[in-house]
Amino acid sequence: MPELDGVASEQDMELYDITVTVDRIEGRSVCGMSVGDKFHVTESSKLVVPSHFCIYALQAVLPLIPAKQRKLSAGDWMEKDQLVCCPDPDERLIMRIERGSLRSMSSADLT
Repeated sequence: MPELDGVASEQDMELYDITVTVDRIEGRSVCGMSVGDKFHVTESSKLVVPSHFCIYALQAVLPLIPAKQRKLSAGDWMEKDQLVCCPDPDERLIMRIERGSLRSMSSADLT
């Protein structure tokens, strides 16, 4: 087991990789985004944005990512809900949060 500053590093937690995709736009696309635009969060905190993604849509969904990265009880609303709206009322841009691979990670390596 590797050590980090004298602390044993063991795989003591699991987090899902996350993909956020523009599911639909029910208004007019003011920020230039299109259905299918997406970004990924991997390895706990690595943000991969392959193309343009509006910062206002991004800020609406980012606070939900840590909860979606974790296993939740079946009755938790975050386990069931996947859709998030951009705050721009003219756009009505709807994003879908989807879980990907489940990674075993060491909390000592992250903090």
